[in-house]
Amino acid sequence: MALRKTAGYLWNPISLIGLLLAFVGTGLIIAFLAMEMITGVEHPYIGLLTYFAFPGMLIFGLILVPVGAWMVRNRRRKEEEDIPPYPRMDFNDPHKRRLFIFFVLASVIFVLIVSVASILGFEFTESTTFCGELCHTVMTPEHTAWKNSPHARVKCVECHVGPGAEWYVKAKISGLRQVWAVATHSYPTPIETPIENLRPARDTCEHCHWPEKFYSGRQKIFYHYAPNKENTPREINMLINIGGAPKSPHAKGIHWHIGTEVYYISRDKKRLDIPYIAVKQKDGSFVEYMSTETPLTRDEIAKAKKRLMDCTDCHNRPTHIYKSPGQEMDEHIVSGLIDPALPYIKKIGVELLEKPYKTQQEAFTAIAAKLPEYYATNYPEVSKTKAAAINQAVTQVKDIYSRNFFPEMKVSWNTYPNHIGHFYTPGCFRCHDGKHKSIDGKKTISKDCNMCHTMISQTQENIPAGKQVKDFVHPVDIGDEIHKTNCSDCHMSGGEDVPGGGKH
Repeated sequence: MALRKTAGYLWNPISLIGLLLAFVGTGLIIAFLAMEMITGVEHPYIGLLTYFAFPGMLIFGLILVPVGAWMVRNRRRKEEEDIPPYPRMDFNDPHKRRLFIFFVLASVIFVLIVSVASILGFEFTESTTFCGELCHTVMTPEHTAWKNSPHARVKCVECHVGPGAEWYVKAKISGLRQVWAVATHSYPTPIETPIENLRPARDTCEHCHWPEKFYSGRQKIFYHYAPNKENTPREINMLINIGGAPKSPHAKGIHWHIGTEVYYISRDKKRLDIPYIAVKQKDGSFVEYMSTETPLTRDEIAKAKKRLMDCTDCHNRPTHIYKSPGQEMDEHIVSGLIDPALPYIKKIGVELLEKPYKTQQEAFTAIAAKLPEYYATNYPEVSKTKAAAINQAVTQVKDIYSRNFFPEMKVSWNTYPNHIGHFYTPGCFRCHDGKHKSIDGKKTISKDCNMCHTMISQTQENIPAGKQVKDFVHPVDIGDEIHKTNCSDCHMSGGEDVPGGGKH
């Protein structure tokens, strides 16, 4: 009698729907977890269902069961006076004892399933699949750049969140705003950078990159090919003066900035216009440097936000790196992926990549048609004898486009300025332009190239074979402009006369 009475409480539409949802949710969680473990396949939307939707279905279903039973019991209490306000727990009653044991066992199983789902759900939210692929259109540019970067084996959260509960909570709160922006299609295109309130590099980057162990120099060879018929090779071999150990008596070179407190004020969000710099001295005082062209007033300095310089002020694109068409073509030619024997391949490749396209598919169609058409029209013999090399070039140029151009998000290789160097963006010259002077006029932030790198050798057409050069020689004679004009003033403006853009 008691069993039938208890079962009667559950025999209602709300409780039955709850039981159905709970059983289906449990089954789906187990099935999808098993499928993921067996196949090893991680898919963002399967993860979203397994770790969030199905556990939510299970919990919601289990909530409905007692809600429906309570509603039935409450209705019966109004009809029958002998039903007490609260259930009686008498373990001497075999039925109630069995019911209690069932409740305990069911609760243990429920807690285990939800706990496993919660732990795996947490791990899923920390995965690159969740960060880069769930919001597919929005994150495609950054996720693609990450996959082709030196940090491709580093999880997004290791840089964007780091260790500790405080920043984890901040990241999830920020993530909720981002989810809302994606759901309502209110996100900006392109995504704006730099990220406001990004965690300082000393809490993230320096867990792997140990500043005290930086070495004094690193050799680097830059390969270029001229945009002419012969794709004439050029080579720049230099020593990058990375610098000695910061905070040591021998600190010098580029990483001197890490061992010294440097504060600056920027006028724009991208931190390209820096009119004011303050450098802390050993005695605790500051030397202030002001732009001679666009100085700030004392009132403006007092009101402005001063930023403490860290790694990301130069390494602002350590992972999400986009490369110019010229640089990509150079790297593909020197690595043998594109045949340098194809006349004007550097020039044609850059031209095709820099043309505006509305969609990626439109770009692929144009590249696949225009590149072979150029050789068929202008070099018919090459078109026949080098057909395989031309097809290979088409594949590689399309691959370059897919990594550096994303029309749907209005992102191209030069959308986000990279502050390392000074070839395509002002970079170092934001401060090291020879136009930032101390308040007393006695000191100037130098623009001397040899502060950061030393020329070992340079090979190109306008340098006699065997001649040792100490300073960079431009491939085209531009006179004193090499000292007056920043590289980026030409190379970011587009064109084909120099690698990666710019016309002289």
